[in-house]
Amino acid sequence: MGMASAAQAQTTAEEPVVRIARPTWDTGWFQAEVLRLLLERLGYRADGPVTMDNAEFYEEAAAGNVDLWVSGWFPLHDVYISPDAAVEVVGTAVDDGALQGYFVDAGTAAAHSITNLGDLADPSIAALFDHDADGRADLVGCNIGWSCGRTIDHHLDAYGLTDTVEHIQGDYSPLIAETIARQRAGEPVLYFTWTPNWTVGELVPGIDVVWLETPFPSLPRDQAAAVDRTFVAGIDGCAGDPCQTGWPPNDIRAVANTSFLDANPAVRTLLEQVVIPLEDISAQNARMITEGGDPADIRRHAAEWIQANLATVHEWIRTADPAAVGVSPSGDDAPAGGTLSVAARALPPFVIYSNGAYSGFEVELIKLLAADLGMEAEIYAVDTIAKQIDDIHRGVAHVGLGGTAVTGHRERDIDFSVPVLDSGLAILTTADSSRNIGDRIATFFTAIASSDLPWLLAVFALAVLIAAHLIWLLERRHNPDFAVPYRRGIWDSFYWSVVTMSTVGYGDKVARGTRGRLFALLWISLGTLVFASFTAAIASSLAVNELRSEISGPSDLAGRRVATVEHSAGESYLPTIGVGPVVVEDVEEAYELLTDGEVEAVVFDAPVLHYYVSHRGGGDFVTAGSDFQRVRYGLMINEDNAELRERLNLALLDLMESGIYLRLHEGWFGSNSS
Repeated sequence: MGMASAAQAQTTAEEPVVRIARPTWDTGWFQAEVLRLLLERLGYRADGPVTMDNAEFYEEAAAGNVDLWVSGWFPLHDVYISPDAAVEVVGTAVDDGALQGYFVDAGTAAAHSITNLGDLADPSIAALFDHDADGRADLVGCNIGWSCGRTIDHHLDAYGLTDTVEHIQGDYSPLIAETIARQRAGEPVLYFTWTPNWTVGELVPGIDVVWLETPFPSLPRDQAAAVDRTFVAGIDGCAGDPCQTGWPPNDIRAVANTSFLDANPAVRTLLEQVVIPLEDISAQNARMITEGGDPADIRRHAAEWIQANLATVHEWIRTADPAAVGVSPSGDDAPAGGTLSVAARALPPFVIYSNGAYSGFEVELIKLLAADLGMEAEIYAVDTIAKQIDDIHRGVAHVGLGGTAVTGHRERDIDFSVPVLDSGLAILTTADSSRNIGDRIATFFTAIASSDLPWLLAVFALAVLIAAHLIWLLERRHNPDFAVPYRRGIWDSFYWSVVTMSTVGYGDKVARGTRGRLFALLWISLGTLVFASFTAAIASSLAVNELRSEISGPSDLAGRRVATVEHSAGESYLPTIGVGPVVVEDVEEAYELLTDGEVEAVVFDAPVLHYYVSHRGGGDFVTAGSDFQRVRYGLMINEDNAELRERLNLALLDLMESGIYLRLHEGWFGSNSS
């Protein structure tokens, strides 16, 4: 493999290296990541973890080409350790909780009274699980090379099932995924699995599937010493109690090169203490599947587990080496050494989580502050401010960040650093371009109904009517364009009055008498003024109504539905201007309300809304007017941890005085932002 020997792996005393391995089954990678983080806290540089199958690991560990892993299953792996092997088993990460066994779907088991693996000796029962039509039941088992594969083959031979059951081996993950799909489609399934494993969360024993007991205890010769332990009590979904699973419960234990442990007693002491609850491993395995299983997700899960168990982890590290980097021997909340634990709540542009990495204004700032203190920021995610505050009070985190505005409400629960940013509130609303034709038609009629236009129309009609009567009286006797009978003549006169006043003047009807022509000249002059006034009134009313339909500042919010986030500066501010806001739990919910048209605006922290418009708004949203109402943002710190607060404040002032803070600020908010 081209690896250095164990002796060569030990570098300087300042940075010793430990080479970690992990198994081929990804349900064991979480423990490997937890171990890596623990060793780094102990002051080691972790190399790996590198993936190995069982036989390869034990061979390479004995040869000194890899140092350790935490995926030894015992007694299952006893076969790999000879009396003269240069490896040893250390500690017990999971005690007697790793179970293995055979399962069938509950529906088929109930319909055919299947409770025992031996029932599959009946060809008619075995045929229920024959998916490849070869005349034998398909038992989805282990990958080739896994220790469990040898035991399954032993069971099929010992129980006389080789003629009716086929051990299906291959890539376990797609095979079990296909099995789950079949069960959900109502098809019979037969498979092997183990705990901890995500499969028991997808197909729950006692609900979706049942355990199959084995006809009698039987194990391969190298595991014979554990044959009496194959009866396990208290198993849900098994017909018997205790249940004859056919497999002894396994301890999950660390295995390491003996020379490495002798040269690194602190690692030995650490491994002797580490215990990871089975339920925590199972929960992580389920999360790993639902979240897609990106390597960054597994690393994050391990970091979150470390943070959630920080007091215990500190005790392990202190016991292994009281002088270890990153741990305070005094046990107080102030970090001593190289690690600053940071609980981060995603809120762009302050904290952005993407592709397994954190970025954002406050993320970059906290890294600079930690470096100024000679430390390294260790960031993990939380969903709420309440969780951040609780983690800080419990000592799980030293600092909380994520665009937290300093408000009186929060000051009662947690302390803050000096402000890391001064900004304000902003108003988010829909862009003008998002208004459709229906909105504009409605605006037109609203303008008419809400203005003086109806009165102007009445005056206009009255003036036209008076002019029509006057021209008829003046022209009716000598002008054939204006018929003598009143009913016909007044209509012709009304027509003349309108077209003359509007300056259209088709010329089909004209005044011919001297008095009629003088009146026509006067009416043309007056009509032009009347029509122009009418047109101006319509335009003015529409313009005013259009302006009123837009939001350009806080004064335009009265009487509108406005969303904001609970406990934010926006919630405190809006009632002061007479707006009863729609209060939501987070800003994403506010965005949805605005998109759905359930509110007309969102009032929240200006940096957040400006970032939303430029990165996610898609041109459909704008921030209206200028920012307003000063808002200050700070880092959350335990009020009892005055030493850390003072150190962070001084570091922040150093960054400001050096110009580093200004460059960071301009990089995220521009040179003209407050």
